[in-house]
Amino acid sequence: MAFQLAAFECGLSTGTSGNLSVRVDDVVLITPSSLDPRDTGPDDLCAVSLTGDQLDGARRPSSEVPMHLAIYRSTDARAIVHTHSEYATAISLTHDELPAVHYNINSLGGPVRVAPYATFGTPELAANIAAALDDRTGAILQNHGAVTVGATLREAYERSLLLEWLCTLFWRAQQVGTPRILTADELTAVRDQAARLRYGTRP
Repeated sequence: MAFQLAAFECGLSTGTSGNLSVRVDDVVLITPSSLDPRDTGPDDLCAVSLTGDQLDGARRPSSEVPMHLAIYRSTDARAIVHTHSEYATAISLTHDELPAVHYNINSLGGPVRVAPYATFGTPELAANIAAALDDRTGAILQNHGAVTVGATLREAYERSLLLEWLCTLFWRAQQVGTPRILTADELTAVRDQAARLRYGTRP
């Protein structure tokens, strides 16, 4: 539960908001509902099937089980981090997309879509966020928060930090002028350069 606590301590979520999960084969381990991250331990995790049946755990699973399951069914993600981060949520109130303000947005698949608003815990929200994640590893939920995915929980968590940093950068830039947005060709050039230099890989 270190990553849930880290998200809380970094300000990505407040109170009992936010949740995370990991998929192991056809079982999803997800954080419980309405439990402070500082009080959550491994024994509090809930195990659910891909159809939403609770398989194990004494506590009630997060209300966002439908969203997590929809993402696992529609992507190859093996971990999900959902936060109520401040700047991502603020951007969702005024924009339909987080534009390419920095080339590191490539790590999220490109400009980040804002999924249309729907009530938390509903099939509508689950469908909206699954669509927003098409070919992406991060998305924003309108008037709600953000979701990032990864092959591991660490990767999903690091992407949640990146997404909030990008939203913060965009918000701050707008306070002093009109941000310059990278073009699709410029983002492609960054990906090509990273591949050429084997950027981020060990020698």
